Amino acid sequence: MTNVVPIRTKKPSPRPVGSSTVRQFLIVLHETDPLVWRRIQVPARYTFWDLHVAVQDAMGWQDCHLHEFRLVDATERAIASIGIPGDEDDDPAGRPTLPGWNIPLAEFFDGRARHAPPAVYAYDFGDNWRHTLIDEGMQAKTPGARYPRCLAGAGRCPPEDCGGVSGYASLLATLATPGHPEHTAMLEWAGGPIDPQAFDPAAVRFDDSKCRWKKAFGRE
Repeated sequence: MTNVVPIRTKKPSPRPVGSSTVRQFLIVLHETDPLVWRRIQVPARYTFWDLHVAVQDAMGWQDCHLHEFRLVDATERAIASIGIPGDEDDDPAGRPTLPGWNIPLAEFFDGRARHAPPAVYAYDFGDNWRHTLIDEGMQAKTPGARYPRCLAGAGRCPPEDCGGVSGYASLLATLATPGHPEHTAMLEWAGGPIDPQAFDPAAVRFDDSKCRWKKAFGRE
């Protein structure tokens, strides 16, 4: 049986982080062809909720479903689940979920590039979108830049609720075949043609994570 991390009553103090540095992450969406990936930088002070919002915006997701970060907790020698606490039966693995807004990134990522094992960011447990999240370490801020920011990437984000990896592949095949019996219906559902290669990092816009939290939970 896989060990899980119990809900902590008191979090250990994270390593102090400076205001002149940012954390860099590589995000790769599993099993996509063409490959969908992003490289982003976020403020070093961020929590996992803040990172969740940044990943959603960089990828192009609409934040319509539950999410979960799955990480190795070296201290507890277990797998940690971080996201939105709720009914454990809603989680595929039955893990207790730690609230992302209470957990700073520094508690799991020590800031040394490639020394932390990759994490998994799961989104929409029905479609089961899984992303590898690689900590690429601390970087100096670029003067005049605003954070978070997307440095690079490739591949269009799949549409929400398209049925996961296999559903997206089927959708692309249908849209590429004008004679397919479902071509017109799927074209209308998708809102027009889909270019799976289309992505421009300069076009990424990041939402305010605090405003997203208030909108999601309806309280201060």
